Amino acid sequence: MADGTDTASKIVSLRELAALVPDGASVALGGSFLHRGPFAFVRELIRQRRIGLEIVKQSPGYDLDVLCRAGAVAKAYTGIVAMEGNFGLAPWYRRAVERKEIELEENACYSLTSRLRAAAYGVPFQPVAGLHGSDIPALNGWKEIPDPYGSGRSVWVVPALSPDFAVLHAPEVSEHGDVRILGTPHWDRIMSRAAKRVLVVAERIAPMESFREHPEKTLVPHFMVEAVAVQPQGAWPGSCHPDYAIDYPAVEHYMSEAESTLQAHLERAPELRGSSRD
Repeated sequence: MADGTDTASKIVSLRELAALVPDGASVALGGSFLHRGPFAFVRELIRQRRIGLEIVKQSPGYDLDVLCRAGAVAKAYTGIVAMEGNFGLAPWYRRAVERKEIELEENACYSLTSRLRAAAYGVPFQPVAGLHGSDIPALNGWKEIPDPYGSGRSVWVVPALSPDFAVLHAPEVSEHGDVRILGTPHWDRIMSRAAKRVLVVAERIAPMESFREHPEKTLVPHFMVEAVAVQPQGAWPGSCHPDYAIDYPAVEHYMSEAESTLQAHLERAPELRGSSRD
């Protein structure tokens, strides 16, 4: 926990934060489906014309879809990918896979979590249950090993996966980079422990005293975080508990097939209506 006396501010602009991610980087994106994803950051990557990205997320939707729509993705490591029940599958992601425009490593959500957990623990692989009878291990070249303790059973093991970056969206941060999630953390904790570098977009800065008073609410401590951008409504058009819900009309507009839709969607985003991006 930062004590507020010897830790420099880690606040940068959204533009500066996205500029830290180079072409070809592997990026784990926090949140789940349309909930508390770092969507303003994703849109800024598109504005900066990033290409060749490898996206890691157990349950992506809008974020991976819009990156595929913009031609920014080379590979995806995913579990389920969808725009949630209101809108069905993620169409531009699906087309990118079907047309072989991106490479896909298909996972169960738990197998991808296990790959990240292995990296977080500093071990080369992690046992994972529930894969017997599935085609996923064969598709990915995963190994099955006998129980070294002699039960006669075997277990699938998945290799460690350490993304270059984990990018999270949070309701609150301290100026020094402590991260507080209100509500479910989704996959953010394990992503932050597995990645080489952690970047955060936050709705607001909370007083340092509140982090001292409630250290148990800090999901990611400041010493793990490289930089933070403060961007209100940074999870739009998704939700960020407890501040705002999903903007369903905006998601419906994004789903339009018209050629002009992507640019119009980018131009109406909240980060262009304030100064946080710059």
